[in-house]
Amino acid sequence: MSNAAADIAQQKRLAGEAAVRYVEDDAIVGVGTGSTVAYFIDALAAHKHRIQGAVSSSEQSSAQLQRHGIPVLDLNAVGKLALYVDGADECDPHRRLIKGGGAALTREKIVAEASEKFVCIIDASKRVDILGKFPLPIEVVPMARSLVGREIARRGGQPVWRDGVVTDNGNWIIDVHGWQITDPLTLERELNQIPGVVSVGLFARRPADVVLIGDQLMS
Repeated sequence: MSNAAADIAQQKRLAGEAAVRYVEDDAIVGVGTGSTVAYFIDALAAHKHRIQGAVSSSEQSSAQLQRHGIPVLDLNAVGKLALYVDGADECDPHRRLIKGGGAALTREKIVAEASEKFVCIIDASKRVDILGKFPLPIEVVPMARSLVGREIARRGGQPVWRDGVVTDNGNWIIDVHGWQITDPLTLERELNQIPGVVSVGLFARRPADVVLIGDQLMS
């Protein structure tokens, strides 16, 4: 592993461990998806006696939680959550995010919406001034892939079907290249109106409340 890769891995571990300080006693914790969240789940395992369980945004995270003996609960049965912890593929200075590199964006949006506080954990490479260098994931109903792709192209984006990937919801992912997203809130709203779009990997209407870069708060 190169020095740069080792530094990123260390930042991810520190961020995952630092997020545990936001976990309250007797809480049900919303848990996201991805390599940084995996460190959070490992750290959360040491505190599992303090919490009731977790609501997970993916089958991958559910499996890791269960391996640690942390109960995975149904969001429909628990209602509002105090805390959601997740990573991001990009984060701008206003804590607006691109997410969905792991194809779990729809469930991540649902759990984030259900949570009082969203703590986003990232390494420094995810910090950007303008969103869009990382391709924007969009989850679509399979029959609408071409329709949605044409609408994206009409808006100047370059849609690429993530061939071979099926989400936990049974849908497909289109990754949009070539956008500099200067108004993520408006773009999120517009894309959500295209028939066949299930969810957009822009977290602008519901941004993170707290961003940790390693174990440091993003200023």
